[in-house]
Amino acid sequence: MFLPPRRSLAALAVPLVSATTLLAVPATPAAAVPPAGTTAAPRVATLVDVRAAHHPGLDRVVFEFRGPLPSRRTAGWVSRLIADGSGHTVPVAGDAILALRFDGAAGHDQNGKPAYGPTRETFALPGVIQVVQASDFEATLTFGIGLSRKTSYRVYTLTRPNRVVVDITTPRRTVPVRTYFLNSRAYAAGRTPYTTAVSRPVTPPSTARGALQRLFAGPTQAEYAKGLRFVASGATGVRSVVVRDGVAHVRLTGSLTNGGSTFTVADEIMPTLKRLPGIRWVKIYDAQGRTERPKGRSDSIPESLEP
Repeated sequence: MFLPPRRSLAALAVPLVSATTLLAVPATPAAAVPPAGTTAAPRVATLVDVRAAHHPGLDRVVFEFRGPLPSRRTAGWVSRLIADGSGHTVPVAGDAILALRFDGAAGHDQNGKPAYGPTRETFALPGVIQVVQASDFEATLTFGIGLSRKTSYRVYTLTRPNRVVVDITTPRRTVPVRTYFLNSRAYAAGRTPYTTAVSRPVTPPSTARGALQRLFAGPTQAEYAKGLRFVASGATGVRSVVVRDGVAHVRLTGSLTNGGSTFTVADEIMPTLKRLPGIRWVKIYDAQGRTERPKGRSDSIPESLEP
């Protein structure tokens, strides 16, 4: 199953929950009071762009708005994002989630059409892994920034154009790893190899875990445009990675299935891990801890991933 970056999360109207720390940014000055007998609708900031880039010592995430700045901005760490109504968790790749809330803001125009790009975007940055929209509901926007680790951050605003900027301190040292995604164009043409490697920065010493974390975040927008896809095969994440005697033991979460395809998530996990020092074989387990050859120095996958 191909998993392109999600461009619509219409069902995810989300209040931020489980916040352990909240930072409130002062609101902009109030607009002038309208004359007696008139009613002025409050102006709503419209999000038109979300971008991220690395700068010396930090990753910077920028939210650009048309119209005024959001009337209130808050940020804080959360253990997860919860979808309003359904109660479902909004997935965000990373070991830490920085949640942002913009009051007096929307991500769509007056016709209900999205006013900016994808609502879930992956970045190949030292700290920032994903930026995910969690809600766009009743003039309130919420986002989760998935990070490789919890660290210090700063939220501030800029004008001309109006922007909310989040500067996130990055790890002192990262090492490059290669993650392997399905090349959908090669696969469709029957041209091997079916995978293409891309570079990702991860923080040592947990390079195996970091590599799989980046794999499950999926390709960047530029990589997606080139035909790269992440095939999850029903896996929702990685519960654990243990390396012993040259064997990487990877336990996945979710309900694994081959989906009727000869290409599965195992075809991405194995080359990604085997490029790392000290790993020669990979054993992949399902959520119940099952794999076909649990013992010995050999590769192994769950039966559910067999063609």
